This record gives sequence, structure tokens and C-alpha cells, in this order.
Amino acid sequence: MERITARDGARIALHSTGTGPGIVVVHGGGVTIDVYRRLAAALAGRFTVHLYNRRGRADAPPRSRPYTVDQDVDDLAAVLEHTGARNVIGHSYGGFVALRAALRLPMDRLALYDAAICIDGGFPTAWLDAAREALRAGDTARALAITGAGINPQMPASRLPPAVQTAICRAFLRTRIGRTMGDLLPTTLEEADQARAYDGPAEQWAGITAEVLLACGVDGPPYYAGINEALARVLPRARTLQIPRSGHDAVNRARRRLVEPLAAFFAGAGVEEARPATE
Repeated sequence: MERITARDGARIALHSTGTGPGIVVVHGGGVTIDVYRRLAAALAGRFTVHLYNRRGRADAPPRSRPYTVDQDVDDLAAVLEHTGARNVIGHSYGGFVALRAALRLPMDRLALYDAAICIDGGFPTAWLDAAREALRAGDTARALAITGAGINPQMPASRLPPAVQTAICRAFLRTRIGRTMGDLLPTTLEEADQARAYDGPAEQWAGITAEVLLACGVDGPPYYAGINEALARVLPRARTLQIPRSGHDAVNRARRRLVEPLAAFFAGAGVEEARPATE
């Protein structure tokens, strides 16, 4: 681990592993880089993978106030400049950060998985105000249940009565990952607000010149496929890819069916050659 200086003077902890061309991973909301270490290990034989915690969690500096996505973009700029990497993986809200960054930072290849991009209302945000109200009332379990049901409509648990969903989340909060997600829920809601603030037509992203792989899981939230198709129509060098037997957490699980298309993409294969591997 090394510490690098962000543009505002804060110190970013950079965790790097592997050898070869550099890839920077921009993680999603509600988690830390710990859940991405399996992905880093899977790619480390062919690439140097750089992980860093975004602000407000683990070994990262606190967020500046008021928070905007530009703070995350500036930190990604510092990481890219320090490492010399021009390849980026963005997951969930990290995909939104990475896509915003690609509008103004030098990138060769950008792989997004379930990127939380709001295009003409295609990303659900109607749950956000209710989740914030529950959190303000001190009911983290209910706020987490509202959030989970809002962004995962495909899950059977999302169709259970709200009281049952809350009880499940209360038990989940007693686990290690549950405690992390609960502690970071205010941060997650801030990030969802930022994604919502940039809702609009896909054409706002048309200036991105990097080669882009827009991936999602067949078993994940259904709206990501539509978001990816809309982006692919306006990005000059992009294509979509659906990963079989994969949900929103496929990047964390780092199975071969996802890792191999990512490796092929970052090795310089055209986006048409990035195909899911079988397991």
C-alpha cells in the first residue's frame, strides 16, 4: 500500500497487485475494496490492478462537503496520473464515476458492470426519498430494506411484505458485510442522489472516446440491459455484453465467465471479441 496526494491535498491509499498494464477499479456504493480483492487476484497474472477506497470509508479520507461526484472524478484523476494507467473498471455507482471521468480524463479502455447511470428515468430512484426518511428516523434496517427492494426488483425478497423485508435486513445488519453496508448507507444515498441529478438523455455521454465495454448480468436487475443499450447507441466505440448466471455482485465473485471477457478486452481485443467464458 502507498499513499498518493489528491488534488485537494488529501491522501489516497492505493493498493496495487500484479504485473502488466495497469487497470484502476472504481468500486460501487455500500462497500469497500475488500470485496474486489478476488477480482484483483484473478487479473493479477496479466495486469497490475489498482484498488482504492473512495472517500468516506475504510482507509480513505473523509468527503468534502457538500459532496458531488466531481470529488470522486478528481480522485480517480489523481490515481490515473500517479499509476499511468489508462484502463478502468467501474462497478455500480463506480461505473457512474468512471463514465463521468471518461468525459474529461484520458482513458483507452473502460469496462462498466451494472453502471448506475440514469438515462431518461431508466434507473430507479423513486425509493430514494423513503429510504432517506427511514434513515433520518433512525431505522437503518427499514432504510436498507427500502433501498434493496428499490434497486433489486427482480429479487423474490423484494416482493415480501415490507415488515418481513425489514426483519431480514435487521438480521443482515448483524453480519460483517451487513454492518459495512449499514454504516455506509448515508453515503450510498448521497451517491444515488448524484446519479439522479444527472438523469437525462444518453446523448450527454456521446463525447466519450474510450473503447467501452458495457456489461451486465443476466440474473441482475433488469434495467441495466436497457441502460447499456441506450449508451451503446451513442458511444462511438462501445458494445454491450450480458454475462450468464451472474447478478449485480458478479464483479466481486470474479468467476471466469466475467474475468476472461474483461481480460480479453483490456489485453487489446476489440469489444466484439470480449465474450463470456464458460465454467
